Amino acid sequence: MHKKGYSLDEPAKNSSSSIFSSRYAFYVLAIFIVIVATVLGILIGRYALCKTDKKVDNNNKVTPAWDNLSPYYLTDGDPAIREELMNSIDANNIRTYLKGLSENPHLAGTPADLKQAKELEQFWKDNGMDEVFITPYEVLLSYPNTTDESIMNQIQILNGSGDIQYASPLYEDILDPSENKSNVVPPFNAYSAPGIVNSSELIYVNYGRVEDYRYIEANTSVNVSGKIVIARYGRIFRGDKVQQATRHGAIGIIIYSDPADYSNGQTKDVYPHSIWLPPSGTQRGTVKKTDGDPLTPGYPATETAYRLKENDPSMNLPTIPVHPIGYGIARELFAKMTGTANLPASWRGEMNVTYRIGGPLTDTDWKVRMRISTSNKKRTIHNVFGIIRGAIEPDRYVLMGNHRDAWVFGAIDPSTGTAVMKEISRVMGNLVNTKKWRPRRSIIFCSWGGEEYGLIGSNEWVEQFVKNLQTRSVAYVNVDIAVGGNYSLSVAASPLLNSVIYNIAENMPSPDMQNTYRSLYSKWAHGHPDEDDKTKPRIDVAGSGSDFAPFVQLAGVPICDISYSTRTGGYPLYHSKYETFNVVDKLMDPGFKYHKVVAQVMAEVTRRLSEELLVPFVVTDFSLKLQQLVTLLEQEYGQLLSTNNISIPELHNVANSFTKSTTSFQEHVNKLDMQNPYAIRMINDQMTLLEKAFLDPQGLPGRPFARHVLFAESSVNSYAGSSFPGLVDALFEIEKDPNQTQRWNVVKKHFSVILFTIESAASTLREVTKFMLVS
Repeated sequence: MHKKGYSLDEPAKNSSSSIFSSRYAFYVLAIFIVIVATVLGILIGRYALCKTDKKVDNNNKVTPAWDNLSPYYLTDGDPAIREELMNSIDANNIRTYLKGLSENPHLAGTPADLKQAKELEQFWKDNGMDEVFITPYEVLLSYPNTTDESIMNQIQILNGSGDIQYASPLYEDILDPSENKSNVVPPFNAYSAPGIVNSSELIYVNYGRVEDYRYIEANTSVNVSGKIVIARYGRIFRGDKVQQATRHGAIGIIIYSDPADYSNGQTKDVYPHSIWLPPSGTQRGTVKKTDGDPLTPGYPATETAYRLKENDPSMNLPTIPVHPIGYGIARELFAKMTGTANLPASWRGEMNVTYRIGGPLTDTDWKVRMRISTSNKKRTIHNVFGIIRGAIEPDRYVLMGNHRDAWVFGAIDPSTGTAVMKEISRVMGNLVNTKKWRPRRSIIFCSWGGEEYGLIGSNEWVEQFVKNLQTRSVAYVNVDIAVGGNYSLSVAASPLLNSVIYNIAENMPSPDMQNTYRSLYSKWAHGHPDEDDKTKPRIDVAGSGSDFAPFVQLAGVPICDISYSTRTGGYPLYHSKYETFNVVDKLMDPGFKYHKVVAQVMAEVTRRLSEELLVPFVVTDFSLKLQQLVTLLEQEYGQLLSTNNISIPELHNVANSFTKSTTSFQEHVNKLDMQNPYAIRMINDQMTLLEKAFLDPQGLPGRPFARHVLFAESSVNSYAGSSFPGLVDALFEIEKDPNQTQRWNVVKKHFSVILFTIESAASTLREVTKFMLVS
């Protein structure tokens, strides 16, 4: 059947085959246009718009792609920013901050401590930080009983019937109205074992050092075992005093502050009229030997963390009662002691009393009692962070940190540092807010919680983020006590930072503006001269005792710790309730000029680390320090090591090889093409990773969380830095050890680890595809 209107011989114009043909042609044309457009787009993008890997001119000269980069990416920043940064730091602001920070006690883990954390969080939000965080950790802290006077910490003398003949005051005297606060914690030593112990003898052990016990054993018939001992503060960390007392069998230890060490022999012209410690002044402090939360060793105290039981002996917390007292109480105790008074001059302090080794009390049926109710409790501490994001290298971090918690008012430790850091962050944040400046690399301001209990806040955070910090951190700038005195600048640092700190000090006026010492550098060199070169200032090896320690030991981050200090480094009112704002404002730094200069040095160190195209490290300074350490080790232990077939020449060889590598590397840096961003990044990575190359992942012998083979705290004094610490620890009194063979095996193994580590560190500085070549 045919449809009406269609011819069988001629197809209609709108037939399906015609439509198909026209559509096909259209699709082909469209595809062709798309292909042409795509090719043109690629060609235009490749040759007209994109930065090429290279361009070749008529003379066949190759121009690298980075020549097309904006100069912004290849500059050290605006030099005028330094002057604006320095001039914007305001001493009056620092004073205002300090007054607020030290108005009330703010012990770690208390509501007052949390209040300060939240106030700092808001301050950073209001002052230009790009991001602000608070990180909490639930950790084990320690507190004295403050509610029941019948069991509060006290030293007593009992007669033969058990009646109290003398009892130490529960609190320090109120000597200034500013101290009259309800939440002042009474004197105590954190993590002391609780309990009541009695002893018919009280034994004086001087500073409680190894050599002091050795003197008693060699020169007297006194046996410390089963007795209460009394030691004076100073020379070594208080936790080491407790450790030595425990090793010698003491059942308790009382620690006091002698006027010879803390009052310059004075007992009248003292606080509140001067900076010297009064008779009732008592130094609080932790006696825990390890850093970080005791319940989560090696790992952060996060919600999912495995925690040890609170009575787990592996925490190595003190097992005997410990209590601190002032010299007013100590005088009462010494007056009731017997025993030889024929003591070396170095054992005699300046209390108006006869110093004796001790033994039975003057009334032979009397006893000394320690009643200690200090207990450990889980509490939450808080770290606060304010971040300025880097404009070009946001994945590289320059960190600045200070802890916030204090034993009482903390006007010196740590609030001088907190006030200084607040002012630096305000100035830098304002420069960012007004779009005058943004650093090349990210700056992270860190406020740590729980430092006084053993670097807990910083340690837990480094443990939690160690992977990020090891690969991305440039350096950590620490301030704990910004101003503990007005004598001289005081610095501890990684050798990589020595030159930049010296350079900054040379270009900064002394706060004293004396004709003889007009620059900060010359005043510093006069106050704390280098032992080997008296014309330049001393920069110490960092031990422990502040928040830089986990950065060095766990992450291998170069650090510096900056303060203005007394001649000896310490200050008399340390950790007492008499660390008040009035002391700082009226006696220590009227006008806050020393606070200002510390802020300026820290700000300039941080600016240069975060802004300069090439990180301002000098690797040859590191090799110089290594050579000094080798020489010192040879002087002290060379003969002993050689006698036991340990080759000091091998150590010299690897040290010389490292020096050769640093010299070659520095020569390469000096010739570096500063228009090549890839070469600059490569060199920066090599420099920032150098410190990490000295970490041993297995830790030092017996100390798995101390991993830097060159720099760590001494095992017998946690405050002091020790060179080749694992080796020196293993050699300590080795000839008196009945297990000498075992100890020498430890020495030999660790000596080989040192040789390997130095060789490995040298390899990181070689040309990057030739690291396996031994020079």
